[in-house]
Amino acid sequence: MTKYIFVTGGVVSSLGKGLASASIGALLEGHGFKVAMMKCDPYINVDPGTMSPYQHGEVYVTDDGAETDLDLGHYERFTHCQTSQASNITTGRIYGNVIAKERRGDYLGRTVQVIPHITDEIKSSIRALGHDVDVVIVEIGGTVGDIESLPFLEAIRQFRQDVGRDNAIFVHLALVPYIATANELKTKPMQHSVRELRAIGISPSVLLCRTDRFLPADIKAKLALFCDVPEEAVITAKDVESIYLVPLVLSSEGLDEIILKELQLESGGRDMKAWEELVERIKNPKGEITIGIVGKYVTFEDSYKSLNEALTHGGFASDVKVVRRWVESDELSSENAGEKLGGVDGILVPGGFGTRGTTGMAAAAEYARKNGVPYLGICYGFQWAVTEFARNVCGLDGADSTEVDPEAEHKVIYKLQDLLGVEEMGGTMRLGAYPCQLKPGSLAERCYGRSEISERHRHRYEFNQGYEKTLIDGGMVISGKTPDGKFVEIAELPDHPWFVAVQYHPEFKSRPLSPHPLFREFVRASLANRRSGEAEAAGDAVAS
Repeated sequence: MTKYIFVTGGVVSSLGKGLASASIGALLEGHGFKVAMMKCDPYINVDPGTMSPYQHGEVYVTDDGAETDLDLGHYERFTHCQTSQASNITTGRIYGNVIAKERRGDYLGRTVQVIPHITDEIKSSIRALGHDVDVVIVEIGGTVGDIESLPFLEAIRQFRQDVGRDNAIFVHLALVPYIATANELKTKPMQHSVRELRAIGISPSVLLCRTDRFLPADIKAKLALFCDVPEEAVITAKDVESIYLVPLVLSSEGLDEIILKELQLESGGRDMKAWEELVERIKNPKGEITIGIVGKYVTFEDSYKSLNEALTHGGFASDVKVVRRWVESDELSSENAGEKLGGVDGILVPGGFGTRGTTGMAAAAEYARKNGVPYLGICYGFQWAVTEFARNVCGLDGADSTEVDPEAEHKVIYKLQDLLGVEEMGGTMRLGAYPCQLKPGSLAERCYGRSEISERHRHRYEFNQGYEKTLIDGGMVISGKTPDGKFVEIAELPDHPWFVAVQYHPEFKSRPLSPHPLFREFVRASLANRRSGEAEAAGDAVAS
């Protein structure tokens, strides 16, 4: 029978429930079990697609076109599970499903209530992931005590009753802070959080104690006594310098063993060798590069979570640490680009929407093009690299995106033709995985090592192919298109050390143990650029 692990959080948000859930998945896979993962979000939005990046962070996109919570990115990076529309449910989606059923008459005239109808819908969504896997790990968003989370917590309480107590456990993450002035670790936040959880009928089987140091035995004993769990089930979730250390830290505390015991799972032993080797490379990089990231939301780095991780993965492939220089795009111009981007080894312009900061994105592409700095443009970074080239190389004064100037003389970027007349914002973009054919002999083909790829998309505007010949005549190569030729997916500059711009989001498919080819090669090119600069500087020093 399929087993279920429910991960809850208390005291404060942003303690790392997503990373804890992903790490549990990684450890169980290390024991040979197949896992599926789910995030339950208590907000009323149907999905995060229309939410501000400053509030919600990145919108993670799955192969089947779901706009989801960024924690699904952690799940896919830490495990082999393939997330989908079914992997992220929200209050809005659950209530929408229930209301649709009521309108159809599915409830046969009964009064529709939170219990049982909402809770049954939640349980049904969880149960749907339980086919052909050994363990389903479900993260409950929000904090215990929030009104919004109550239907989800009641649903998982019932779920354990439904499947049997040996087939489901609760893992609770909360804060155990160290108060420096008192030189003490404080257990009361965890105690109060567990008390709140038990008041609604849920008794945790495992405590994950988020703290900055390993808990001593007396603190563990105290928490075990007051929270009614075995001492071995009190696990230190210690702060670490890299998220990829989390599974091994939790395992060193015995987390996987207590989970196997609680769920009565038989393991033939754990194999985390590849992960352990990765951690060693993380701890001992052989070099360092600096990447300038020119974006619209750089003051909130979670807006670029997958991008950040993909850069880190690219660094793993070359055994280098990737340092970020965040540059707010609306503070960048052609005039100050040298000041703000001088000394970086590579430039990356990520996705975005709207008019703010677009001049800075174009300036970043221009600086990279003119100065031979490796450039990776993603989504909006593709569109503004193309627009900049049209203006400054092809001589198309007035070239623009209709997202910025609907009346532009040269509409190099315009709204997806399939979306003309569509004004609704939620779920109306080109979303999910689509195939792309690569031009033989192109840089893109060399990076990927094959001629056809599949990548995930999230965009509402596209390249206007009426300008393709003009850009090609100017020296740009269109190196990737959809098989039907409908969409341009990749542009590159052959007379440049490394310049690639893509309409899709390669960061969503990068993994720590298998870095995405574009990020791997972008980092490699940036490292070569750094070494070239160092060699040139050394030569100048000798000459002088």
